[in-house]
Amino acid sequence: MLLRQKKLMIPYKLSEILIKKGNTMTECIPLFISQSSISTEINNTGTWRFVRPIYQEKTAPCSETCPAGEDIPKIEMLSSRGMFKEAWQTILAENPLPAICGRVCFHFCEGSCNRTKFDSPLAVHCLERFLGDKGIAEKFPIPESAFQNNGKRIAIAGSGPAGLSAAWFLSRLGYCCDIFEADSKPGGLLRWGIPAYRLPKRTVKDEIARIIAQGVQIRCKSPISERFLKDAKGHYDAVFIACGYANPVRMNIPGEDLMRDGLELLHQIRSSDDPACMSGTAAVIGGGNTAIDVARSLLRVGVKPVMVYRRRKEDMPAFAHEVEMAIREGIELMELSAPIRIEQQNGQFLLTLQKMKAIPSESGRAQIVPDGDKTKMLAVNQVFRAIGAEAKENWLIPPKENTLKLSHCAFIEQEMPIIFGGDLSNPIKSVTDAIASGKQAAMALDIFFKQGRIEETLAGCRVGSGTALSMEIYLGGARKYRNPHTVSFEEVVTDYFQPADRVQPITPLPLSRGDIALSFEDIEQTLDSDSAIEESKRCFNCGICNDCDNCRLFCPEIAVFADDLRQINLKYCKGCGICVTECPRNAMSLEEEAA
Repeated sequence: MLLRQKKLMIPYKLSEILIKKGNTMTECIPLFISQSSISTEINNTGTWRFVRPIYQEKTAPCSETCPAGEDIPKIEMLSSRGMFKEAWQTILAENPLPAICGRVCFHFCEGSCNRTKFDSPLAVHCLERFLGDKGIAEKFPIPESAFQNNGKRIAIAGSGPAGLSAAWFLSRLGYCCDIFEADSKPGGLLRWGIPAYRLPKRTVKDEIARIIAQGVQIRCKSPISERFLKDAKGHYDAVFIACGYANPVRMNIPGEDLMRDGLELLHQIRSSDDPACMSGTAAVIGGGNTAIDVARSLLRVGVKPVMVYRRRKEDMPAFAHEVEMAIREGIELMELSAPIRIEQQNGQFLLTLQKMKAIPSESGRAQIVPDGDKTKMLAVNQVFRAIGAEAKENWLIPPKENTLKLSHCAFIEQEMPIIFGGDLSNPIKSVTDAIASGKQAAMALDIFFKQGRIEETLAGCRVGSGTALSMEIYLGGARKYRNPHTVSFEEVVTDYFQPADRVQPITPLPLSRGDIALSFEDIEQTLDSDSAIEESKRCFNCGICNDCDNCRLFCPEIAVFADDLRQINLKYCKGCGICVTECPRNAMSLEEEAA
């Protein structure tokens, strides 16, 4: 081989070999590398394949658990990009009351969030509240309905969350809706039963205004009766009964009539723009959210409340954070105490409380039994009962015979169908379950009038394997084509995610015990846009494609390409499965090739 030596450093070419000795660069004679003058595209490596990758979006556990079946991963994906209007409209496709649910929903979705096993669950309720408030503040447009007025009229009894939800979805499907409300203003429990520090009046008013804008008529001070159902025939094509529970559950103890109803107190306070201050002490019987609301409301009007609960603090059905906040505000909790008698004595009420004790049980939840004959006494100025409610009239209880039992409704199929919904038929009494009931009623009625099979059709609209229904699936939208398989944490490629702290909304510090200046203002502040974007970025977006492009970047055959959507060029895809393995969100699958 011939060599030439040069004193100067020179850039080398790919076809040259340079050897350096001391300050001398030794250059080899240029190498001659063969080059092809034709394309290798003729080698269709796709013929080697026996499995093929497909884009197949799946179901997120949060959406499956949400009673309203919201498309949570898509909502958070849009929010993370600052596309708040589109995210808000995505919520409205399944839930017409986002600003309300963002404040009062039990947020079951967060309990099933895959992020829980990584660091902490996504703050879905904070993000929903943010989007709901932003939609109201910026007057986001409501997507136009694809349905024209079909001439059918539906009567709805009750303007609570179930009635409002039914009216929203029915009007979107082309039906005329009249809501009959017994009270002076619409909203039901939303307006009268939830304190303003959790749900401001303005929020309720703005959410209802959106539904009225769809052409829904709300007739207040117009209670319906059993007679109404007979007279409605000929005027209406169907009736949806969603009156909720109004009668307090009785305890059947001596002196019970000396107690006041907790929901009645909440209604009284909500009816006044400036609640009158009270004084003294009060016992609140119960351990649910209503009992917490009653106690915290009493504290705000100048009363020193004590909650009396027959089980333990950890057994309370109320939100854990609500219980902790109540205790921080100075509310006393008497656990394992069951009232057995109430008497009047020296201008006060004297409660005899049976001491209870917890014993282990096979179910895992401790059994609560009386602790022998041990009792204690409690003297207070007032006693409020908040242990639950039931239907006001017997005819509001859905009949057992000739009734189609659905997950959230009871449907009586006849010439003029009658549906019972909301608290009257829901196994879980919550605002979001009531909204789900209204949506299910709207879908069932539409199927009925179109001569379809109600149960079979609704089964095809389920989100995953749960009971939640999707209106988008019912209307043939993109969600219809998702695989019902629910993505587990083990199916998420967590290597592509970094731990991040969950957003914490600003909560004013509670005032000191007995301070009557404690107000009914919001106890939490809505997130700002930057915080909402950062929190929504924490979402794994389980089961859906968020354009991360891993499939294209990792494909060794460069067989993935994108026009409007990502596609796979099957001429060259060998079926190696790398793209499927590297999809962080399990939005791809491998399927066997046909013989």
